[in-house]
Amino acid sequence: MNLNFKQIGKGPAIVVLHGLFGMSDNWVSIAKKMSTDYCFYLLDLRNHGRSPHSAVFNIEVMTSDVKLFLENQGLSEVILLGHSMGGKVAMNFSVKYPQFLKNLIVVDIGLKRYDSPHFASFINAMLTVNLDVQSRKDIEKSLLSIPKIDSATAPFLLKNLVRNDEGTFQWRINLKALKMSIDSVLASVEIEGPVLVKSLFMKAARSDYILASDEQDIRQKFPNVQIVEIEHATHWVHSSSPLNFEKALRGFLV
Repeated sequence: MNLNFKQIGKGPAIVVLHGLFGMSDNWVSIAKKMSTDYCFYLLDLRNHGRSPHSAVFNIEVMTSDVKLFLENQGLSEVILLGHSMGGKVAMNFSVKYPQFLKNLIVVDIGLKRYDSPHFASFINAMLTVNLDVQSRKDIEKSLLSIPKIDSATAPFLLKNLVRNDEGTFQWRINLKALKMSIDSVLASVEIEGPVLVKSLFMKAARSDYILASDEQDIRQKFPNVQIVEIEHATHWVHSSSPLNFEKALRGFLV
């Protein structure tokens, strides 16, 4: 599958893989800040953003999509950065195709399987909310009335809301495919031997996605790794603590 992407900046290539419900647009701000030093390739993974939809949706096919993207762009020795779901894809890619990588950066996600209740509730909320309304505010209000969707989550989900050619609202993201495949997307990343690529794992200070108990497994599978905690960051590290995120990223890449 040929993925939609944005290219920003000049210099060594940083390929960014967003998380579940995300898109390339989420990473434009950090790419612009660092555009004089690095060339960012911000991908829309399948079923997200402006990339094609498919009923097949799992870590393996997304990994293959990224390989095809790098081949089509003639890229190698790239810095591969993945957040959340994108981090799982990036880890899997580092196992399957390390020859493409200079560095691996994983943002607030571990190797383990994650439970899906709140992800499933987000999907169900987006599928059931009434889109036959006049404004985004109406839809935001409806989302906020649903348990587990707070004032930080609703605007993030609403980035997927667009108007179609008829002028009515629709979700750009392929919610049906996400609902069918959510368990496989959140499954653990299986790594038999160690991944020797120089790696950075960013752990958000205000998130429980990477616990102290997860770090031993990360260090065992990625022996050439640094694990850093990003102060003041929630799971959406790059948007909740952008200055600390950029500082950690630059520090690793020096």
